Amino acid sequence: MIASLGMYDFGAAMAANDRLWALIRDALRDRGIKAPDALTRGETAYWDAWQSPDLLLSQTCGYPFRARLHDRVTYIATPDYGVEGCPPGHYCSVFVARADDPRSTLAAFDTAAFAYNDDLSQSGWAAPQTHAASLGIHLPPALQTGGHRLSARAVAEGRADIAALDAVTWALLQADDPTLGARLKPLARTAPTPGLPYITARGTDPEPLFAAIALAITALGATDRATLHLRGLTRIPLPAYLAVPNPPAPAQFAHGV
Repeated sequence: MIASLGMYDFGAAMAANDRLWALIRDALRDRGIKAPDALTRGETAYWDAWQSPDLLLSQTCGYPFRARLHDRVTYIATPDYGVEGCPPGHYCSVFVARADDPRSTLAAFDTAAFAYNDDLSQSGWAAPQTHAASLGIHLPPALQTGGHRLSARAVAEGRADIAALDAVTWALLQADDPTLGARLKPLARTAPTPGLPYITARGTDPEPLFAAIALAITALGATDRATLHLRGLTRIPLPAYLAVPNPPAPAQFAHGV
């Protein structure tokens, strides 16, 4: 069986996720459900895990979930990170620029070089592009970085002018790398969208997993809950995920679409 929690898993969050998984694992085993001793990390923690028939538990992004996974996996629930201005289980993107950039509004970054982590990222690509387009702002994709922290670093180092980071990742980054955080300034936030769902393999009963995760969050130490910004667990109807708009892909922007 495979378990991965790779979406918010760097710095101090890694040890906190290990302790969270140990609680989930033990709760599952108490229910007679086999569970791996440790989390899978690295490249195989993402698409390989999400598409595996051996997937017990993982967390994916909302865009891959609605675009490719929703009918190939089983939705369990959505963690609530208590993101400011968002309903339970929802989150948003934070637009960031260099702290010393004289521009202070999102509108001032119209046509500025935009760094993004991945073209199937809700918070790094879909949400910011949809938000910008609604305001008549064009953010041409200048650099694909492969990760939110890499996008933040690209902006801080002047390789791009602006990026959008998952609000939870932005909070984790500021705690984990305050030097990098200090080199950036938040400009604006997107509208809330459903957060990063927990999933299991297609055909798996989600109810024991929901119960085990809920119990583990309650039992997790206060310090670890604070580190992970983890408040609780909720369920969001599938249509709410599927209703989130998909922007043009970066390649389409390059061709003037």
